[in-house]
Amino acid sequence: MIADPPVRSAPLARISREAVRENAAGLAPGSTVGIAADALGHGADEVAAILLAHGLVPDPAGIENADRVLGLAEGTVSAMRMSGTVLSVKPLFAGEGVSYGYAHRAAHDTHVALVVGGYAQGIVRSLGGRASVTIAGERHPIVGRVAMDVCVVDIGDAPVWRGAEVVFFGDVSHGEPSVSDWASASGLTTLEIVTTVGLRSQRVWS
Repeated sequence: MIADPPVRSAPLARISREAVRENAAGLAPGSTVGIAADALGHGADEVAAILLAHGLVPDPAGIENADRVLGLAEGTVSAMRMSGTVLSVKPLFAGEGVSYGYAHRAAHDTHVALVVGGYAQGIVRSLGGRASVTIAGERHPIVGRVAMDVCVVDIGDAPVWRGAEVVFFGDVSHGEPSVSDWASASGLTTLEIVTTVGLRSQRVWS
C-alpha cells in the first residue's frame, strides 16, 4: 500500500532574496525604505541586510518605498509567494453545496479540493468566488466561504491529488496569480494582503 504524501499543516510564505535584491537595485543609493511591522511580514532583519548591501537606508518606523522593494508596486517583482497544499479531493454533484451555509452550489458535476489555507493565514473571506489559485500550472477558482484554516477550490476534472501544491499568489511570469489580482478581488491593497498572512503561516527565505 502506497502512503499518502505528507501535507503541510499551514500555508507556506516563501520570500525571495533575489526579488528583494532586484527591486532594491531600482532605487537610488541613499533612498530610505520603510521596514515597519517586520517589513510587512517579510522579515525586517533579512530585508534590512539586503537594503544596506545596496546602499539604501532601512527605516524601522516607516513604509516609504516598501511597496517597491517588496514587489507590491507596478513594475516590480513580488518577493512573497504564498502556497498551500491539497488535503483531499472529492466529487461535487450538480446542486450540491460546499462550505458554510452552502453559499456556493455546483452548477454541474465537478470535483473540489480542500486546501490548507484560510482567513487565519491571509486567505481573506471575501476571496471566495472572486479569486483563483494555480495547481500544476492551471488556474482554478476558490468557491464557497473561506473558513479559518481551509478553503475549497473547484478543480473540475483536473488530475489533482492530496499533497499537491496550491499557489495562492506569486510570480506572474510563471502564470501564478499576482498579489495585485488578490487585492483587486478582495478590495484590499497589496500592502494589506501581505500583512494579513498571519503567524499561523510558515515563512522561509530562498
